[in-house]
Amino acid sequence: MTTETPEAFAGGPLDLPGWRHAYSGKVRDLYLPDLPALGGVHPLGDVVLVVASDRVSAYDHVLTPGIPDKGVVLTQLSLWWFDQLADLVDNHVVSAEASAEPGDGLVPDVVAGRAMVCRRLDMFPVECVARGYLTGSGLAEYRSTGEVTGIPLPAGLVDGSRLPEPIFTPATKAEVGEHDENVSFAEVARRIGEDDAARLRELTLAVYARAEGIARDRGVVLADTKLEFGRVPDGSDHPTGPIVLGDEVLTPDSSRFWPADDWEPGRAQASFDKQFVRDWLTSSASGWDRAGDAPPPALPADVVRRTRDRYLEAYQRLTGSRLD
Repeated sequence: MTTETPEAFAGGPLDLPGWRHAYSGKVRDLYLPDLPALGGVHPLGDVVLVVASDRVSAYDHVLTPGIPDKGVVLTQLSLWWFDQLADLVDNHVVSAEASAEPGDGLVPDVVAGRAMVCRRLDMFPVECVARGYLTGSGLAEYRSTGEVTGIPLPAGLVDGSRLPEPIFTPATKAEVGEHDENVSFAEVARRIGEDDAARLRELTLAVYARAEGIARDRGVVLADTKLEFGRVPDGSDHPTGPIVLGDEVLTPDSSRFWPADDWEPGRAQASFDKQFVRDWLTSSASGWDRAGDAPPPALPADVVRRTRDRYLEAYQRLTGSRLD
């Protein structure tokens, strides 16, 4: 593990043998097999390479510098959670093994630890969110309507309140730089069909229940989480095979984790994520006007260090292991 992020892991896509860059999100880079270089077929089938960078974003901006080892934490924690959930839902991971020889189709050595070879999926156009506690956009919607995505909630809830039972509060997928938009279950059913919508809700709440219990046993509150699902393509416009869990899962970037011993409803909770980044950006110390047109300034070294430590602590608290 390093305390500095090589520019390659905080910047744009890399030149990886056997793979060609296809897409970059705020944090992840997606690569397709370089089939001519592999003799026309990938040895592991219809796969993609998902690389988690050390980029960090806040308020719809990708910031500099990156957070060292953040991509390693995201990938290794996702792999750990995929194992914990294997009996509930299949996932897209084919291999995280580092390449041993040219043409084997495994993870290039330069991104080993932060990358996974995954089955290509046709993804559902919906973010599947489970909430067990009220905060974030759910809290804002509740304060306005007393509901979250059309689900009525009891009066008197505050920031950090535990809900009577976990709820499924889906959102539309937004393009990079845009906000996801919370939508009702009925809207999801209209877009993808009643049966698939019901199955996504069932799987999302099952994953949340399993993960919430595991986290609670380790002194961590899982307030909410965002999941993405898809199906393996079958050549048709509407694949009908089993639903598969994709993307990342239950990381500090896709979930809100709070220290259980510090949980106190009625205020913002300490969080195992990029809270230090957001707090600094909105403080007078940054000098940044969030409402203005100027991009955010570079993050100070102490904010980068504390954020890195928080991600590593989340991994250790949840898995019981340290990242070397």
